[in-house]
Amino acid sequence: MKKGILIGIAGASGSGKTLVSKTIMEKLGSEKVVMIQEDSYYKDLSDIPFDERTGKNFDHPDAFDHGLLIDHMARLLDGHAISHPIYDYKTHSRLKETRTVGPHTIIILEGILILSEPRLRDLMDIKVFIDTAPDICFIRRLKRDIEERGRSVDSVINQYMETVRPMYFQFIEPAKRHADIIIPRGGKNLVAIDILTAKINALLSQQAF
Repeated sequence: MKKGILIGIAGASGSGKTLVSKTIMEKLGSEKVVMIQEDSYYKDLSDIPFDERTGKNFDHPDAFDHGLLIDHMARLLDGHAISHPIYDYKTHSRLKETRTVGPHTIIILEGILILSEPRLRDLMDIKVFIDTAPDICFIRRLKRDIEERGRSVDSVINQYMETVRPMYFQFIEPAKRHADIIIPRGGKNLVAIDILTAKINALLSQQAF
């Protein structure tokens, strides 16, 4: 019998997944919850030239080490700690050092493709999809990638048109059908977040018996 509760929060890049996750953590008490981001499990590309790394499709399921992510989620749910990878977005490589995470009662896993992977879905107690208008997602992504990841405006726009947008319609949006809860407007939808938090608390109460 697993000891933890896994909440999967999916949606487009810039949809508000992280804000929803952090809001839930604040409401439940951060000492009970850990947030894991799918982005941390990008495959390490340090073995190929940098120019080739930047041309990779980072919105395709093959870009992620989902095998390691699934193993880590199973370990956390069984009450064990994990050696969480640290990914450098500027160099598209995984750092040698890791950080120890867990064990925690509630695990929030957020990422663009987590509902597209059946083995991850099977581990989840609640599956959530954040449904935000594409133009809002793009503006948020543009701002984040320039400020936090050292990207140029042109590179962000080119990547969005070449891979981000097509992969959203091919993989991310279709996975919405697997969601138990769909939250429009992301982190601004406090009513939906309150309902989700109440459901998590109900699961915690059931687990106590």
